Amino acid sequence: MILGTRGSPLAVAQSSWVRQRLIDLHPGLDIEVKIIRTTGDGQQDVPPDALTGSQASADGKGIFVKEIEEAMLAGRIDMAVHSLKDLPTEQPEGLTIAAVPPREDPRDVLVSRGGAALEDLPRGARIGTGSPRRAAQIRAVRPDLEVAPVRGNVDTRIRRMLEGRFHGMILAAAGLSRLGVLAGMSGDAPNVAAAPSSARVSFLSQDQCVPAVGQGALAIETRASDAAARALVAAIHHAETAEAVASERAFLAALGGGCRVPVAALALVSGGRLSLRGVVASTDGARLVRVSGDGAIGLAIQLGERLARQAIEQGADAILSATEP
Repeated sequence: MILGTRGSPLAVAQSSWVRQRLIDLHPGLDIEVKIIRTTGDGQQDVPPDALTGSQASADGKGIFVKEIEEAMLAGRIDMAVHSLKDLPTEQPEGLTIAAVPPREDPRDVLVSRGGAALEDLPRGARIGTGSPRRAAQIRAVRPDLEVAPVRGNVDTRIRRMLEGRFHGMILAAAGLSRLGVLAGMSGDAPNVAAAPSSARVSFLSQDQCVPAVGQGALAIETRASDAAARALVAAIHHAETAEAVASERAFLAALGGGCRVPVAALALVSGGRLSLRGVVASTDGARLVRVSGDGAIGLAIQLGERLARQAIEQGADAILSATEP
């Protein structure tokens, strides 16, 4: 089997984890990892506000997956591992999400030199993020901060913070965990050698920053017709995670938002029920629509669509139309 992935350290780490899990569960299985450069990889060092029109790849949807999916449709790879938050809510014809492994911590974290909490940052502190969703929610709770755009992989962003260009950087806890640095940065491990020197994290609450749709989850994509590949990856499928992200993605799809629009959602499974919390924000953080609700397991898509309708009734459609690229 040939597994396709982006070449970033995080993408390779995620794909390597999936590869090893599949080999452990299917002794004798041979999986080759093939690195594929995507449109999004070519934009890592371009300022976010410089990406317009065709550069933004139809409002940013799928810029980290397009070339990988083309390789799979052409038969050059058999499966792909994606960060689920990068995956558009609709797959190209002929492809399917065959498995969703157990989710990592979906929260966002503030990475700073001292591990300060968001509420403790000094007025005017400069915070970096490449996400309109994060920027909007941070501006809503701390309008006194300077939230500045930043691109590059995790190492690049943390290095810029440590060099003094930013007081802090907002990143996903899941990515730091998969890179093996989260424990050291949070002080939870005696050996912090893997963590960048003096970088520490503070977790953001949902009241401060609701995560991106699918954040912390992986998606294993295959050809819909490839029964052998689908059967192999089914061994690492996690039903509760799949249910949660299905609800989040239904919320996003019903709103029609892409990754360049400040839409956030997090679903959690507890006691046989699914709870979903969603946010639609203007880019300046001045207008936020918050919705929440719960539903029965097995009705994830209906829950997401219901909350999207509630958000639209509260003005989310006006916010989205004003913020679409």
